[in-house]
Amino acid sequence: MTDRHEKSVPQTEFPKSRSGILSHKRFLVVGLIVLSALVYLGFVAFRGAAMYYLTVDELQARGDAAYEEQVRLTGMVAEGSAEKDSETNTLRFALAGEDGTSLPVVYSGAVPDAFKQGSDVVVEGSLKLTGTFEADTLLVKCPSKYEAETNSEAAGKRD
Repeated sequence: MTDRHEKSVPQTEFPKSRSGILSHKRFLVVGLIVLSALVYLGFVAFRGAAMYYLTVDELQARGDAAYEEQVRLTGMVAEGSAEKDSETNTLRFALAGEDGTSLPVVYSGAVPDAFKQGSDVVVEGSLKLTGTFEADTLLVKCPSKYEAETNSEAAGKRD
């Protein structure tokens, strides 16, 4: 027996999930966005790390093209040129080139313990229009105690 008051409830059909091509398109779009972001970040990181590595002589030979360009500069700290201002935490010194020329350098920041007169250093920064190299980074090269001996040094040790 059926109750006359019962009404038949119409069955509603839920739309089928969008599968197939549409979900693959979403995945593809999201993947392309992520890939684009990674490529962009890699490009920005590489551009920031890609600096010219020059000697003092090479930088000075560039003339006007050397100004305001971010470079890594290598040279030797000229004897008697280093002056440290403890109040401003600024170090001023001259970086000597191979041909005897020198370039004034200004660096603000922590000075490495190995920094001394006559040591080989690498500075990162730019040459300003005043002729002073403003360094953002100061690195001291390690002594070359691990380089191969020359023939004369090796012969002296055998005697």
